[in-house]
Amino acid sequence: QVCLGVIVFLIIYNYWFLYIPYLTWLYFDWQTPEQGGRRSDWVRSWTIWRYFKDYFPIHLIKTWDLNPSHNYIFGFHPHGVLVAGAFGNFCTNYSNFKELFPGLTAYLHVLPFWFRCPLFREYLMSSGPVSVSRRSVCHVLSKEGGGNISVIVLGGAEESLDAHPGKFTLFIRQRKGFVKIALTHGAYLVPVFSFGENELFKQVSNPEGSWLRTVQEKLQKIMGFALPLFHARGIFQYNFGLMPYRKPIHTVVGRPIPVHQTLHPTPEQVEELHQTYMEELRKLFEEHKGKYGIPENETLIFR
Repeated sequence: QVCLGVIVFLIIYNYWFLYIPYLTWLYFDWQTPEQGGRRSDWVRSWTIWRYFKDYFPIHLIKTWDLNPSHNYIFGFHPHGVLVAGAFGNFCTNYSNFKELFPGLTAYLHVLPFWFRCPLFREYLMSSGPVSVSRRSVCHVLSKEGGGNISVIVLGGAEESLDAHPGKFTLFIRQRKGFVKIALTHGAYLVPVFSFGENELFKQVSNPEGSWLRTVQEKLQKIMGFALPLFHARGIFQYNFGLMPYRKPIHTVVGRPIPVHQTLHPTPEQVEELHQTYMEELRKLFEEHKGKYGIPENETLIFR
């Protein structure tokens, strides 16, 4: 809203010498979010990101060494409301990502919508995110010699509507495009589960079939992103507000699934690898849930 307001202000008051050069440059730069983006180590090192990481706090846990001679797709789960674990670990320089995975560069893929807003797109790209379009993912995974990671929040906007504390519902059964891309490029698949992601906010009850859920799903189809009605704490009190709760986030990176490059994968090959991925994701959750206070009887629900 602020960025759009600045552009409107410049146009209304006819600061043409500012907005015309920028809009001209924007026209020629439009495809950058699909071509690896334009990250800035200076922005990624802002002190505010250290406070952001320490607020919850956010932790990155490695369970397996990754070979930097390969490219990878990290399937990030769950979406939650804020996707704090994905941003804190892969879009700032205050994560221990570089120490845990030397020789690898992570690209967090987000909705193309966010790159259509003038000025805001520059700020967003400077932290490292790129578009989640197929073209963008293929660009990252096409790096010769490996070393790139596409981090994709597979549940997407739809999953955010089920981001309730204590719930572990993942929208994954119909999400198979990432598997086909992995096969096409020979990118290894890695399940990632962020424990605590759904604990940061409380949502207004919106069960399947309720009028609220129906409206949210219709808006999500129209706009491309969801509008969960959430609340948490205030800045100086803990009763109500939009500040997330201070709940620890542990983002656990699982075992890589080797993928042999297949330029024209068959539906059967895609289905087989998709099933393998879901099995590995479930194993990752079951192996680590006890460490982070999740009851033994809780399990993942795949939708």
